[in-house]
Amino acid sequence: MGEIPDCSRTLSGLCEDLSVGRYSSVELTEFFLARIKKHDDKLHCFISLTEERALEQAAAADEKIKSGNADALVGIPYAHKDIFCTRGVLTTCGSKMLHNFVSPYDATVTGKLNSAGMVMLGKTNMDEFAMGSSTESSYYGATSNPWAPDRVPGGSSGGSAAAVSARIAPCATGTDTGGSIRQPASFCGITGIKPTYGRVSRYGMVAYASSLDQGGVFAGSVEDCALMLGVIAGFDGRDSTSVQVDVPDYRQALRQDIKGMRVGIPAEYFGDGLDNKIKTVIEDAVACIADLGCKVVHLSLPSLELAVPAYYIIALAECSSNLARYDGVRYGYRCRDPVDLEDLYTRTRSEGFGTETKRRIMVGTYVLSAGYYDAYYLKAQKVRRRIGQDFTDALHSVDVILSPVSPTTAFKIGEKIDNPVTMYLSDVYTVAVNLAGLPALALPAGFSKGLPVGIQLIGRHFDEQKLFTLGHHYQKVTDWHRRFPKDFA
Repeated sequence: MGEIPDCSRTLSGLCEDLSVGRYSSVELTEFFLARIKKHDDKLHCFISLTEERALEQAAAADEKIKSGNADALVGIPYAHKDIFCTRGVLTTCGSKMLHNFVSPYDATVTGKLNSAGMVMLGKTNMDEFAMGSSTESSYYGATSNPWAPDRVPGGSSGGSAAAVSARIAPCATGTDTGGSIRQPASFCGITGIKPTYGRVSRYGMVAYASSLDQGGVFAGSVEDCALMLGVIAGFDGRDSTSVQVDVPDYRQALRQDIKGMRVGIPAEYFGDGLDNKIKTVIEDAVACIADLGCKVVHLSLPSLELAVPAYYIIALAECSSNLARYDGVRYGYRCRDPVDLEDLYTRTRSEGFGTETKRRIMVGTYVLSAGYYDAYYLKAQKVRRRIGQDFTDALHSVDVILSPVSPTTAFKIGEKIDNPVTMYLSDVYTVAVNLAGLPALALPAGFSKGLPVGIQLIGRHFDEQKLFTLGHHYQKVTDWHRRFPKDFA
């Protein structure tokens, strides 16, 4: 029996512990499984726990470590968002529609994590089909924020973020369509990376809005996120939106100097609606980065105010199209005793989808319908192009853009569930990044009334390493990323 693992260790630290034999991967996996069983009743991070599979993977990892041929993350446990297809394991997307769907194949991200020798602890809770900002629309119930159980962890990747925040998993996968990695990372006080669109394969990642969805990761630090992204990034010929560009050594980027780096501060991110205490936290972070030798540049993104309406037209139109496949015929939920085909379709979709998903399908269908396509969808795509151009122009004059992640800290469970417009507006600082297809990193920068506050770093296409460089230097002189909820120590 080896030493007892420390749940606050970084991924690099856990890798070092495994390599020198302080404990085995099986012991490390059992440690995190025990933490899940102890704490997850309070949090509800997991939809399914894959204990037997995890221990088998851990035993195989131990053999690889003993052989001396182990890669960096062999034997490290992780939590997997329940939107990634996983062969032989339930993949529900947080929906009744897929409550019985056991995937016959692995998503590319799942396969890459398997090939890296990592150990899947289970599949995490999420807003139904990734549609939400609070993880309250899940068929399996809401997830709680580890910092305050009466508050949301953010969404849609709330289960993954809460699991990492409570240290019941050292890292986790997520997806980001309009902020679904960055906002939960901010609300839960952890680090999350949304890569450039096309950097991570979408094959086997169940689609919400195909031109916006992108897989990414959560972890305790920038360095840990760099390690994880290095595993899952890369071209995939099975995904037509995957881009064939080299994946750099993200850990090497952490060593680069940031003196003279130009950091842009957009005026539009600091206007009405931003909580004053959050504004103070962001200003303190900007001052810290300036002290590290960066040059702060004030700039403008004039089309930003159009981002939320453009995003919700485009995303919901694509959602309407993507979710048309759930009809009770092919797989997933099927209503009982349909009398004819129309009854099968109508009752299957009425019973299988939740309220928020049905709302988005209806709006998306409307904006794509004859007579409204030009007025809404086409116009939204033109706005999208303008927003992308604004970012391109700004990133010609600066290396990185810094902004808040959310206008507020984590809100209370139930506070916004009956007011979808208010919920949608909580994405005001994140959706533009997805419309432009840019990479963005969220990392903790302080607290407001005991709740975490994050900052967002936005970079040029396929320049995640610059975000990692700046974020890592910031975390070297601050300790916000090392803090976690005392109830889960």
